[in-house]
Amino acid sequence: MDLKLEGRVALITGSSKGIGEGVARGLAREGAIVIIHGRNKAKAEAVAHDIAAQGGSAQVVIGDLTNDDEVQGLVDEARRLAGPVEIAINNAGGSGETEDWSTTRPETWAAGYDRNVLAAVRVTSRLLPGMRAAKWGRIINISSLAALMPAPRRPDYAAAKAAMIAMTASLAKAVAMDGITANTVSPGTIHSVSLDEAFRKVAIDRGLAARAPWAEVEQMVLPMFAQVPMGRVGTLEEIADAICFLVSPRASYITGANLRLDGGMWPGL
Repeated sequence: MDLKLEGRVALITGSSKGIGEGVARGLAREGAIVIIHGRNKAKAEAVAHDIAAQGGSAQVVIGDLTNDDEVQGLVDEARRLAGPVEIAINNAGGSGETEDWSTTRPETWAAGYDRNVLAAVRVTSRLLPGMRAAKWGRIINISSLAALMPAPRRPDYAAAKAAMIAMTASLAKAVAMDGITANTVSPGTIHSVSLDEAFRKVAIDRGLAARAPWAEVEQMVLPMFAQVPMGRVGTLEEIADAICFLVSPRASYITGANLRLDGGMWPGL
C-alpha cells in the first residue's frame, strides 16, 4: 500500500533512541523527510546519518522541550532545514523518578507533566498555524498503556500520559475543520534497547546464558513483567508501521482516537 508520504516533512521529538528512533526510521522508509530531535547532538546525528546511508532523508535539531526558547529555536531550525513541518510526532517524555504513593513528591509530578504534556503542547502550538494555513497536518501524541492501566508505582507518569490522551481528544475537535488530524498512540511492552537489557539481566540472574536468543529470554522473563495475551513484546517496527498509517492521507477520517499497541493487555473495550 502506498501511504503517500513521499516528501512529507515529519518532526519526531525524542528520536535519537527508542520508540522515537523507530518511528523516524519507519517514516523515512516511506519517503518522508524526517527531522531527528534529541538533546544529545552526537546521538541524533548518528541516527540521521544512518537513515541517510540507507537512502532516506534526515535532518537534526537539538533542544530541551521544557524550555520555551529552545523549542522555538528547534522548530525554526526544522523549517529552515526541511520546510514547513506537516507531521508532528510528540514522543519525547519519559517516566523520570521511580516513586510510589509512599515516596511521591509534588515536584516529581510537576516535572513529569512538563516533560511529557507541556513539551507536546509547546511543539504543537508552534506548528499548528502552519498546518492550518496549509489545510493539512498530522499530530501524534505518544502516550502509554500506563495511562489506562496505571501501576502502583510512578503514579505521576500514568497521570501525565492520561492527560495526553485527553488533550489529544480536545485538539482533534479544535482542528477537525482544518485538514488536520490528531491521534494518540499508547504502546504497551515494546522491545527497546532498555527493555532488552532489563530482560537479559533478569534472565542471567535466573541461569540463562548471557548470549541466549531473544526468544528464550522473552519466554522466561515476560510473564514476570506483564501478562500479554499474545505472549510476546511488541517491536519498534510495529509501532512505526501503525504511526506511518495514521499520519498518511489514507487515515484522513481517523482523528481523536487512542490506538493501543499492547498485544491485547487492555481488559476494556
